[in-house]
Amino acid sequence: MSSPVQLSPPAQHLSLHRHDTTSNVFVLTLRKPPENRLNSSLCQEIIRALRHVQVTIGPDAPGALVTTTESQKFFCTGLDLHEPDTNPFANSDGFYPMLAALLDFPFPTVACLTGHTFGGACPFALAHDYRVMNSERGFFSMAIDLGLHFDGIGTLPRLKLQPRVARQMLLEAHKWTGKAAYADGIVDMIAAPSSMQEEALALAEKFAPKAKMGVYGVLRLELVGEAADKMRSISYVRSKTTGRQAKAKI
Repeated sequence: MSSPVQLSPPAQHLSLHRHDTTSNVFVLTLRKPPENRLNSSLCQEIIRALRHVQVTIGPDAPGALVTTTESQKFFCTGLDLHEPDTNPFANSDGFYPMLAALLDFPFPTVACLTGHTFGGACPFALAHDYRVMNSERGFFSMAIDLGLHFDGIGTLPRLKLQPRVARQMLLEAHKWTGKAAYADGIVDMIAAPSSMQEEALALAEKFAPKAKMGVYGVLRLELVGEAADKMRSISYVRSKTTGRQAKAKI
């Protein structure tokens, strides 16, 4: 039986539920219509949710997190490209530390890509350990077409994907269908819209016990520690620029 978790202060753009008390599987649902654009406020709420789950489960215990949405059209369409116009430190205060927190989270993470996954949602998805994708939607990173860059933007694709696929993602703005994303190893599973949530939860329950010895997070960092270090190095930075704002905004 799923039970809601109340964050303090209350979250405005997401909800958190405890799906299973035995396996300690939590479900974080993005609720920022219409496309779950990642601004500093939402990213900070994700960080708070991660910390709440970590404290609730405690050390040396099984546990896992599923990130999902209620929309079958959009999982997330990336960064709020207009926020830096009024807050030049938006990504340094939100997106970068959120990615660092995900990469350092001591429990397995599963992204349930319920709909289209575009732009900054691509590194967001790649920061999870596993990805289950709606078989009827797409995956598309368009940084090169927007003129957007931040230090370390290529680290997760390089560490997690085949060189050809990482090149297509970063330098070609290639568009993947669900089937093609699975074939290229971007996602671990594709599923029909009617079953994708169940598949993501099953994956989380399968791997939740792997956290009980307390080394899941440190072993993950052996694989993707470079990406975590890159994100930390540009988080909460005020003295220098850490990238280039998008020239084209969608």
